[in-house]
Amino acid sequence: MYSIDDFTRPKAYLSPMDEYLGKIVRKWADEEVIPYRRQYDEDWEEHRLIGPAFDKLMGELGIQRVLFPEDLGGWGLGHSNYTAGASFRLFEEVARADSAMAVALGVVYWPMLMICCEPHVNRRLCEEFAPMFCDTEKAVFAANAMTEPQGGADIENLDIVKGSTIRTTAVLEGDEWVINGHKLWPTNSGGVANLLGVVCTTKLGSTDPRDFAFIFVPADLPGVTQGGAYQKSGMAADKNGDIWFENVRVPAYYRACGPGDDNKYFREVISFGNMGSIAFVSGAMLNTFEILKNFVGNRYYRGRPLKENDAVAGVLADIVKDIDIIRIIGYQYARMLDRPDCYGARWEEETVAKGRAYKYFACDRAVEDLGKAMNLMEVCGSDRDWDIEKHWRDLKIVQLWMGGKQLCQVETARLFFDCQTL
Repeated sequence: MYSIDDFTRPKAYLSPMDEYLGKIVRKWADEEVIPYRRQYDEDWEEHRLIGPAFDKLMGELGIQRVLFPEDLGGWGLGHSNYTAGASFRLFEEVARADSAMAVALGVVYWPMLMICCEPHVNRRLCEEFAPMFCDTEKAVFAANAMTEPQGGADIENLDIVKGSTIRTTAVLEGDEWVINGHKLWPTNSGGVANLLGVVCTTKLGSTDPRDFAFIFVPADLPGVTQGGAYQKSGMAADKNGDIWFENVRVPAYYRACGPGDDNKYFREVISFGNMGSIAFVSGAMLNTFEILKNFVGNRYYRGRPLKENDAVAGVLADIVKDIDIIRIIGYQYARMLDRPDCYGARWEEETVAKGRAYKYFACDRAVEDLGKAMNLMEVCGSDRDWDIEKHWRDLKIVQLWMGGKQLCQVETARLFFDCQTL
């Protein structure tokens, strides 16, 4: 009997943490999340149900510590040669239960990549922030404060816009940065975040990569205000809101990498965002397979199980074909990020653009396949008791973020066809 573990993975280069991570996270998912996730949509504002599940995963099981060096209480994943591969398995397993929880967890890692990963480890900032995440059994959240009201994720279009649309400013006064601006929709905003990685400009309108700054801001500092969470169509476990900065002062050394390097290594953050997005899709679609297998094996048409009808079997084949391909692509891209010696640096244009292509392929296929699954299940497809519609709503949001399909298409076409104005 085929199960989700029989879908293809590149076993020849799985991380040494793969089996361990998979087992502990799947046990957590099966016990702490899946039985209750239908109630999560109503818990989008307070997280009374969602919060304890996060505490278990991130704090008690220690998942929020994995990027930090071992001597600081972390697991050392940031300086390993399997950062992306292990992360993919972790995110996939969480997303099988709830892709929004996988997003919230993934974005805890996102800003930490700027300081925890070779070849740009910022030891001083690791020492500064590791205790926040490593010395507690409660969930601690970070946010990548990037998108802004006037342009959304246009900030990510670095090769053309070059940071010129950023309106959040950082001015150096003595040994402090003074930050002013407004960020919109960061994951883990809405009052959740404890630490913010803030994309700023040191000179409004500048296209100089040295003026692109990534600066860490503890969320409890004077002048930082987080608005309430927005209610979305899905992704209830991922809070999104507004963050305002009004003359917020942080030490000058809170800048992640420095002039020019912030811009370069932020592209690596985008690559990991693409990889994580594919993992969220893969995990949710693996659970879709589990749900469908139960449904078509126990519902009958003309005296036979649904799966034994030719037309139904054809649709099922289309869905599992896409799941297998998405999973292969995701693990392969993770491998590319872990082997810059073979595939090029994580921040190079080619690496980023290929991740965009894989991400939007995965999202397009998943959203279409979930529609097919709902059609097969008829009214049960929209019934919340079956959770297919939850995955459908959640993965549509994955399709929309990080510039949506449009920026993915632009960067892919720019790479392969040498487009000069996109």
